[in-house]
Amino acid sequence: MTDENKPITDADLPEPVVQRPRINASLVWLVPILAALVGLSLVIHAWIQAGPTISISFQSAEGLDPGKTPVKYKNVVIGRVTAVRLSEDRSRVVAKVALEKSAEGFATADTRFWVVRPRIGLGGVSGIDTLLSGAFIGADVGESQEPKDNFTGLEAPPTVTHGAPGKTYELHADDLGSLDIGSPIYYRRIQVGRVSSYHLDSDGKSVSVQIFVDAPNDQFVTKSTRFWNASGVDVSLGADGLKVNTQSLATVLAGGVAFQDPPGPHDATPADENAAYTLFNDRGTAMAPPDGEPHYIRMRFDQSMRGLAVDAPVEFLGVPFGRVVSVNLDFDEKTQAFSTVVGAVVYPARLGKAHDKLVALAKSRGDDERMSQMMGRLVEHGLRAQARTGNLLTGQLYIAMDFLPKAPKVAFDGTAKPLEIPTAPGSFDKLQEQLADIVGKVQKIPFDSIGKNLDQSLAELNRTLKQVNTDVLPEMKSTLQGAQQTLGSANNALSPDSPLQQNLGGTLQELQRAARSLRVLTDYLGDHPDALLRGRRADAKPVEQAPPVSTPPASQPPQGSKP
Repeated sequence: MTDENKPITDADLPEPVVQRPRINASLVWLVPILAALVGLSLVIHAWIQAGPTISISFQSAEGLDPGKTPVKYKNVVIGRVTAVRLSEDRSRVVAKVALEKSAEGFATADTRFWVVRPRIGLGGVSGIDTLLSGAFIGADVGESQEPKDNFTGLEAPPTVTHGAPGKTYELHADDLGSLDIGSPIYYRRIQVGRVSSYHLDSDGKSVSVQIFVDAPNDQFVTKSTRFWNASGVDVSLGADGLKVNTQSLATVLAGGVAFQDPPGPHDATPADENAAYTLFNDRGTAMAPPDGEPHYIRMRFDQSMRGLAVDAPVEFLGVPFGRVVSVNLDFDEKTQAFSTVVGAVVYPARLGKAHDKLVALAKSRGDDERMSQMMGRLVEHGLRAQARTGNLLTGQLYIAMDFLPKAPKVAFDGTAKPLEIPTAPGSFDKLQEQLADIVGKVQKIPFDSIGKNLDQSLAELNRTLKQVNTDVLPEMKSTLQGAQQTLGSANNALSPDSPLQQNLGGTLQELQRAARSLRVLTDYLGDHPDALLRGRRADAKPVEQAPPVSTPPASQPPQGSKP
């Protein structure tokens, strides 16, 4: 057996030596210890820097990613979404947001949160930068100091943020029209603000719209400022032609509001914050004088009112006086006839100075200045309501209140409620009645018998013309020939060389001489009227007269004298 194949015994094994461990630690353990200390310091720092955790509920989790979606204020990150879950009723989503320590003041009652994502609407385009960076939650802090940890997020970004320079005003209207959040506010066709919010009033009969006007343009909103709805296109057709009025293309699509001070003297004091105004439907209505107290009247027409619609104008001597609010039918059992009852709301203050003078006149007479008393006196002077045609093309009617000088007397009850104004047929209705009377008279004309008589007369005339052509015309031709021969003979007899003409000339000369002698006789009798008794006197002898003696000039000697 070789040495390699010999078995190993205990004697051949080395004796183990027991060594005690050293007290100093190895340097390799310093790395995890330092890492643990750094981690602990980071945790402590994060715990110290951590702000409150809040919950924000939204209708949808679109754009929200836990651990990635930041919360920004003025584009500065103040927190981050840590978790997203459904609400207990599964109608909304709740996002857990961890705010930073520096953003602790954002967890107050009036803070607003919303998701910023790309939005395209009629009011404009927003959130385009999120196409690359992703959606985030925007924040707007208010002035409240009340802490809060549960918030309801906005579904759209607010149009006005806290601290923005400007003022908020409230407008009241019958309906919202085409206005929406973000609709522009115009002053002299320049955008100076926007619609911030709107809500339905508690009575359900009107709408309140909150608008914000940026500084420094808010100084142009005074206590007398008038607001009107500038949405769409205002088209009017009048005596001066077709007019189209609009603020801008944005108002045509998204609606808008315009404002301006009324012309003439007015209160130019700047309006206070949250001042309330009336939102009119158009500029013309907004700039009109104040309407004053409205009064409801009623008018009864015994004619067809086709073409009269609600909101049709009511005019007093051509001045806008009110508008129609109802058109209903009524039935009279006694006369078994239908009548149209028209209700209207009128504003006497629109008559201006005329209304003031009527009120002053009523006071001076000691009468009650109520509208019933004033209308009673006007009715006595012939005031009547008429339905007149406002447009011949469309056939639209309007109510005109005018004085008719020949209006019959009617009984007017000033104590009736509502007040009923007597009516009279309109001019167009009278024209229709006259045309109907003319048509009735024309229909009574016996055109058949007239036609028969005319046929008989034409037949008689035809027979008469035939008789004239056959009998009268040949006789007339022969008569004309005889007359022509007679005229030829007379012409020959009256020629200058004819004996008749010569004898006629001698006769005329004799008559001329006789007329001359007669004139001499009358002249002599005029000078000697006694010649009728004594006869004609003898002619006196002519007296010889000496020739006139001429005196020679002094320089020449007389004739016959010698020099």
